[in-house]
Amino acid sequence: MSRNAAPTSQGSHGAPERGRASNVTSARDWVAGARPRTLPAAVVPVVVGTAVASADGSVIWWRSLYALIVALGIQIGTNYANDYADGIRGTDAERVGPSRLVAAGIAAPREVKVASFCAFGVAGVAGLVLALATTPWLLVVGAACFASGWFYSAGPRPYGYAGFGEIFVFVFFGLVAVIGTAYLSLERITALAVLAAIPVGLLATALLVVNNLRDIDTDRRAGKNTLAVRTGAKLTRAFYACCVAGAFALVVAIAFFRPLALIALVAVVAALPPVRRVLRGAEGRDLITALAGTGTLQLAFGALLALGIVL
Repeated sequence: MSRNAAPTSQGSHGAPERGRASNVTSARDWVAGARPRTLPAAVVPVVVGTAVASADGSVIWWRSLYALIVALGIQIGTNYANDYADGIRGTDAERVGPSRLVAAGIAAPREVKVASFCAFGVAGVAGLVLALATTPWLLVVGAACFASGWFYSAGPRPYGYAGFGEIFVFVFFGLVAVIGTAYLSLERITALAVLAAIPVGLLATALLVVNNLRDIDTDRRAGKNTLAVRTGAKLTRAFYACCVAGAFALVVAIAFFRPLALIALVAVVAALPPVRRVLRGAEGRDLITALAGTGTLQLAFGALLALGIVL
């Protein structure tokens, strides 16, 4: 594993395609490269989906555990894939947020690509076990999840560069993850699962929206036409607030099935600081705090919603 890699050839955008080790990349570097602050997007839907299964029937705990392994594997694999693909394209040459492994020369592109495949591989093994225990159709869903993770930034036409990232995040980190986790125990799709998936997806989307808002200037210069770049900062800020507000509005609908789900409204305390920061015009590095706050909101909301659904 390389650190401070010296490039031996250049990609089409001037980024190193390969590097040679001068030092060993530390475990701390690999953990940071996995972007732990994004992992609530993988954990929360599994927790909420498991709560739905408990409310609508019963939980098969080992299946929920394997679902968590799948979700984390896909999230980490996607993060490494983004690091690799953005790095070789030179998209991260000017970066506002935390440094990336490839762009900063901490690890060689090939190594980060292998790390991505390894994470996807772990998720694939766990997903195969779940498919064998339930339905082979899960293999199709899993393949779609892997493709979504890889082609966000990688491949000849990454959809994240065309402004479609928010749609895929809502679908896969909201609808698919929550409904899929509940299905693993119930082996059916319920109205509660669908309703609970929507606010979870909206907050996962909000996380990407504020991330893209932070990077709007550097992404524009790099030719990465995210939705934020296409619509501009003003609409992006409004979209972020709508995602957060929409999540709380859906709690009322869920309460018709599980009245104590209203306890999730307490998470509005965690929502106010990042929403205020975004709407008041924070830019660049000032949005890192808003990004962290959105992750905290996602965890608090998910935990309270799951608790309210179970009670």
